[in-house]
Amino acid sequence: MPRIMITSGPTRQYLDPVRYLTNGSSGLMGRSLAQAALELGYDVTIVSGPVDIDYPTRAEVVPVISTEELLEACQRIFPRCDGLIAAAAPCDYRPVRIASQKIAKTGRPLELQLVETPDVVATLGATKRPDQWIVGFALETEDQRLRALVKLEKKSCDLMVLNGPEAMNSRRNQVEIIDRRGSLIDALAGPKEEVARGILQVIQRRLIEPYRE
Repeated sequence: MPRIMITSGPTRQYLDPVRYLTNGSSGLMGRSLAQAALELGYDVTIVSGPVDIDYPTRAEVVPVISTEELLEACQRIFPRCDGLIAAAAPCDYRPVRIASQKIAKTGRPLELQLVETPDVVATLGATKRPDQWIVGFALETEDQRLRALVKLEKKSCDLMVLNGPEAMNSRRNQVEIIDRRGSLIDALAGPKEEVARGILQVIQRRLIEPYRE
């Protein structure tokens, strides 16, 4: 029985004890993907940032906060999995220094120095075994298919699911699935539950069933 790891939700990068950088990811897509995978009989582990939703009870859920914690959990779990669906929206930047106390107002502009957080999918892609697969998600606002293809190659993904910012915190999604040649495999739109089932059907047909033959 295939074992799939799904990353889901946002991450938080704290500026001080109460403020943080994040994004509008709700985890709804990750939850829908987990449910679709469970319906197909797969074992599912969800590595999730902070969300206000409940995941399927049959899935193992590993909670994380920061992008660094997401990476650490994925590096620990991925070697035991057949594949990864990277639906999380990790925060791409963190402050150089986290204030130990709440930053007080001074009446002057506040300057923040930010550095990039680790690229979770690229790190996992660089170490995946030949019998493992990775499906990434790319949320783009311009040159969408080109940028998604660049990410697919950079992160050593087998497929890339492309969507736009309207997917954030929405119950619906519209996606394109592309392969390593840049070919459009499928285009799906509708409630996230239906889109997730379509994505899992593509994964099963292109990435799981070939290894069973």
